[in-house]
Parts: sequence; C-alpha cells; structure tokens
Amino acid sequence: MKRVAILGGGPAGAFAAERLASAGLDVRVFDEKLAWEKPCGGGLTYKAYHQYPFLLNNATPKKFVSETVLAAPKAGAVSLNLDQPMLIYSRFDLNRLLLERAEHAGAQIEKARVLEMTRQGSGWRIRTNLGISDADFCIVATGARNPLRDVGTQLTSDDTMSALGYYVPGDQAKIDIQFLPRLEGYIWIFPRCGHLSVGICGRGEPAGSLRKRLEQYMTEREIAWKHGSFYSHLLPSLHTSSWRKNRVTGDGWLAVGDAAGLVDPITGEGLYYAIRSADLAVRALLLEVTSLAEKMTHYQRLLRRDFAADLEFGSRLASRVFLGRFLWGSVPARMIQFTRRSPRFSAIMQDLFSGRQTYLELRQRLLKNLNGSLYEIGMSLGMRRLVPRKAS
Repeated sequence: MKRVAILGGGPAGAFAAERLASAGLDVRVFDEKLAWEKPCGGGLTYKAYHQYPFLLNNATPKKFVSETVLAAPKAGAVSLNLDQPMLIYSRFDLNRLLLERAEHAGAQIEKARVLEMTRQGSGWRIRTNLGISDADFCIVATGARNPLRDVGTQLTSDDTMSALGYYVPGDQAKIDIQFLPRLEGYIWIFPRCGHLSVGICGRGEPAGSLRKRLEQYMTEREIAWKHGSFYSHLLPSLHTSSWRKNRVTGDGWLAVGDAAGLVDPITGEGLYYAIRSADLAVRALLLEVTSLAEKMTHYQRLLRRDFAADLEFGSRLASRVFLGRFLWGSVPARMIQFTRRSPRFSAIMQDLFSGRQTYLELRQRLLKNLNGSLYEIGMSLGMRRLVPRKAS
C-alpha cells in the first residue's frame, strides 16, 4: 500500500493525511470546501491538547477559557472554575491549521467534490468533479453527511442529533451551558476570537423547534440573533444498539471521525474523537503485518479499547442525564445543585469537562462519593441532621 486517498479534509482527514505523509506514503486529500465554519463551539479539552500538544502550541488564534457556567430550570446557575482551560478555536482556523500541517508533511490537498469511488481490483478509482484518481486504499472522512452510501457508518434518523446556531458579535470570558426542560440536549455560548458561537444541540426534536428554543433564549439574554449568521449541522449520536454493528471498516477502506459515527452521545463532542480516530487509523495502517484484513481488525480493536466502548456506555446514559429524575428533581437541576454545594461532586464535574473522567468509571465514582457529597451538601446548608456524619 503506497497511495492513500482521503475523502474529506476536516480534522480527521487532515490529521490522518499529516501522519501518513510523514510516514512516507503518497497521500491525496479530496474535499470540496477545505477549511469551513461549523455551528459547534470548537472547544478542545485538556484530554485533546495533552495528548496532541501541537493543538496548544501554535500561532493560530484561540481562546483560553477557564470558567463554565451551568444553568437549569429551578436550579439557577453555578460557576465551575476549570483547573485545565478549554481551548476554543474558530472551526475555520482549526481546520486550516490541520490542513497546512498535512500539506507541509507532503500530502496533496485537492479542492474537489468526490462523486464516486469504485473498486478496481485491489485498489480504488476515485471520481471527482475535476477528474479521476487512483488509490490503493481509502480513508473515509466525509463527515456525518456522507454521500458515499457504501462506506462509513450507516446512520439512521435515530442515530443523529441536530446542531444549529448563530455567530454573533460579542465577547465574554466564560462558556455558558443551559439545560432545557424535556430536551435531550443543551444550549451553549462559546466565546471565540472576534465573535460568540451561540447554539443548541438535541435529539428527538425537529430542527425548527430547536431553533425556536434557541432564539427565545437569545432574546431573553438580549443577544441579537437577527443580525447573526445562522448555521446548522447534523451530528452522529449513535444509539446503544448501533455501536456494536457500527460500520467503520470494509474492503480496502476505513472510516474516521463523524463518518465513523465517533461522537460523544451526551456532549456532542467530536473534535477529539476525530483526531484520535485518525491517529489510531494510521497506527493500524502502518502495522507491520501483511494482511490488510488484519490491519482493519486491529483498527476496530484500537477504537474499542481506546474510547468506543466508553462512548457506547455513554449512549446508555444520555437520556437519563438530560431527562432523568433524581431525589425528586431533574438530573440537570440536581447536578447543578450538587456542583454548587459539594466539592467532591465539583471535582467530578471538573474531570468530565477536561475529559479525564470516563463514562465507564463514572457510576462507580459517583456511588463511592455519594455519601460524602450528601454530607457536604448538608453541611453547606447548615442541616447537620439531614445526613449521617459518616463521609465515606
């Protein structure tokens, strides 16, 4: 395998191109847009820039945000001071950074729309609006709206969530997260360089209804949405049953990022998983085994062991996090109240925001700290008889 075609130049495709080109392979990236904007916040957690320091150490404009304010009906708001800041890029700037790194490593970047990919013996023929190219192997990085039906994850309407929002003038030092009643999702305000990204993501509700919720929120906050630029996007959000049968490899191809459905089903975060899946894909392709089938099996195992099993477990929790009840109140409301009153619970939230807390280990940690958290809450309210004195 010497020539690799990467279909899609977003974060996953661009990073895979850089890694493969650096290893000496002939790499060509096809994307009709190249760097472009998206409505999501563009935030990178500590987990991302700790593993990939170039995301932190570069000259591309970015925001360092160390405060997140969480709010929910009947619970008010709580400020969470992050011990590890989030980095917030314009998606255009981040995408351009990754493409420039790929090009510097030797990858060829072609602004072209892929129309068709056809198996030719042991290789591929790629037809674009500009012509025909051949490749020994294909990496599918086309995003959630993948026009190539025979490769990549097979999303149903139940495996997606809508994300939409506005870019508006303004600046602030914090991230705002607003939970809403009867919505498996949330509203965000992310400060970027030169503007705010204000948006909403959710599943099980039409995009038009989500937009009305967002505009009502922006009106109440006196954010002038009528003068903002509107964007919308589709995000993978796989149901639990879809994770085990998720199609991430095939004969002569593998998928990365959104095209592989690799998005956090609770937060909607996809940037880290796009970059990480590209890294794991390259490791599998460069594996010193003769069989391509072995490489594909190895990629599936790497994904499962690294984060896919955790995201599958997260898919079981998603509806409970947003729509569940705990101690006679909604889970989001209790989460905010616990964060406000319990240092132990606040530490858990810190680790969730930084990416250091997995979903698979979350339940055990919550149970381990529940008595202590209830005791701290009782003490903060001056209600010493509410909970037992034992704190562990």
